[in-house]
Amino acid sequence: MNTTILRKSVLGIAGLAFAGGVFAGPVTEAHANPAMDAKAVAVVQADKPGVDKSKLIPHGVQGKQSRIDLDDEQTANVKAIIAATKKSGMDERAAVVAIATALQESKLENLGHLGERNDHDSQGLFQQRPSSGWGTVEQITDPEYSTMAFLKGLKQVDGWQDMPLTKAAQTVQVSAYPDHYAQWEQQAADLVTKHWNN
Repeated sequence: MNTTILRKSVLGIAGLAFAGGVFAGPVTEAHANPAMDAKAVAVVQADKPGVDKSKLIPHGVQGKQSRIDLDDEQTANVKAIIAATKKSGMDERAAVVAIATALQESKLENLGHLGERNDHDSQGLFQQRPSSGWGTVEQITDPEYSTMAFLKGLKQVDGWQDMPLTKAAQTVQVSAYPDHYAQWEQQAADLVTKHWNN
C-alpha cells in the first residue's frame, strides 16, 4: 500500500474517532497492520448506516458536561430506551432526550424504592411516580414501559424538537432541578451514536 493511501486511511480513522467523541484503538493498530484496518473500517461503514449527528444535538450542548462509565446493566438500559424509542416511531433526538433524562434521574439504573432516601414514591429509570399517574410500580420499573411513558409525555410537548434538551425534559418531568438535564446531552448523544444501529 503506498504511503499516501495509508496516511489518508489513518487520518480518516482518526477523524471518525474524534467526531464520535471516542478515541479508539484502530488509530494505534493502523500502524501494526494498516491494510487490514482500512478494510475493516470500510466494511463497518458499508454495513451500518451512520446516525445523522446534526439531529442529535441541534442546539449544541448547554453548560459543562458530565460523563459516567456504564456497566452492563446501564448499557442494557440504554439499549432498551433506544428500542422503545424506535417502537414509538420517534427519532434519534428523542432517544438523546430520553437517555439524558434517565442519566440525570437514575444514572441509567432501574431503581426500586430507596426507603428514606426515596423522593416520594419515585422509581425506575425516569424516577416516575405511581401517585402522579405514571403507572404501577411494576410498570414504571420496566424499562420499555417507563421509556414509552416518558416519550408519550414528550410527544405532547408542543415543539419539543426545537427546544433545548433541558427544557423538553423538564416539561415532561417537572423536576425541582430543571437545568440538570443539560449536563448529560453529550454522553446521551454519544450513546445513541454507538447503539442506534445495533
